[in-house]
Amino acid sequence: MRISVSSDMDEPVARALVGRLRDLGHEVVPHGALNPGDDPQWAACSQAAAAEVAAGTADQAVVCCWTGTGASIAANKLPGVRAALCTDAYTADGARRWNDANVLALSLRLTSEPLLGEILDAWFAATASQDAQDRENVARVDRLDAGRTTP
Repeated sequence: MRISVSSDMDEPVARALVGRLRDLGHEVVPHGALNPGDDPQWAACSQAAAAEVAAGTADQAVVCCWTGTGASIAANKLPGVRAALCTDAYTADGARRWNDANVLALSLRLTSEPLLGEILDAWFAATASQDAQDRENVARVDRLDAGRTTP
């Protein structure tokens, strides 16, 4: 799987994220502070990573900033991106399962390396629910992306 990764700071957990994804066999495309010469600001690098998902050139993305909030907000501005800020494995599982999230947002401050492993394991083990209500909620988000606010 091709995964775009961004971080606004070159923190140990961000480096561990890249290493862990590569160890899992994923092709990693780094952005921001993880790629010298890139704009490391959280809005810019999160946009760059999420844009690859929106364009279909990356299967998923992981965006990081100090709290994870800014990275998730920036990523969610791109149509087709469903970014979820996850601080534990249960949330990561639910984001993939019920929200069909395609971008994982992480807090550099809160995410330890052991917790990172748990979150990634849950994220990659989960699959999107095929329940009709869950699919309709995701379809509603897609309609919002397209500028249609009516059901």
